[in-house]
Amino acid sequence: MSEQTPHQNTTFPLNGAGTGEQTGHGYLALPESGSGPGVIVIQEWWGLTDHIKDVTDRLAASGFVALAPDLYGGSITHDGDEAGEMMSKLPAEEGARLLAGATDHLLGLDAVSSATAGTIGFCMGGGFVLAMAAQQGDKISAAVPFYGVGQGVPESYAGVTAAVQGHYAEHDESYPVEQAREQEEQIRTESGAEVTYFYYDAGHAFHNDTNAAGTYDPQRAQLAWDRAVTFLQEKVA
Repeated sequence: MSEQTPHQNTTFPLNGAGTGEQTGHGYLALPESGSGPGVIVIQEWWGLTDHIKDVTDRLAASGFVALAPDLYGGSITHDGDEAGEMMSKLPAEEGARLLAGATDHLLGLDAVSSATAGTIGFCMGGGFVLAMAAQQGDKISAAVPFYGVGQGVPESYAGVTAAVQGHYAEHDESYPVEQAREQEEQIRTESGAEVTYFYYDAGHAFHNDTNAAGTYDPQRAQLAWDRAVTFLQEKVA
């Protein structure tokens, strides 16, 4: 069964068309300095879990103002079947609306020193990272999908202006590496944006140190994380 996550400490308005809640919720972490470039962190299909909170805190420790929107409205799960069901019940357009509201809110914060936002996400969140890059245009300067899957993955990347750094696994049963390589080339061809994909001798969700899928790889997770943080520091301004 799903659980209620405690990792909500901020709200933001959801503007534009659509139904459902008009207020979004999320977890916001500030750097020690009190200000820095803005980054949106997008959850896996498990929800806004301890792991995603920890990722957000780690980005804040690296100097970012990091906001993780709660795409499930407070529910988390540790069961794969339930996670799949929860993900399937999140329409791509509703996820996009939540993320658009979160981006506008983040960029409007006094603590955010950048005119653009970076995005980083994992599994389902990686798919929504690519959707944000395609839909938000110049608001997003850096997009970092980790093994992005799910309904958030866009069909077209023509709207991408952000630099893209992808992290994908060579033994990913959820998103075969051949598809990842095709995705990499599609983004490059359709957008003309700067695109760099890294491929790791690992399985899906290799970055998740709670080992929720049994595929956590500490060495490759650290390598990917270091690359991602450096990329965000270079691109988000």
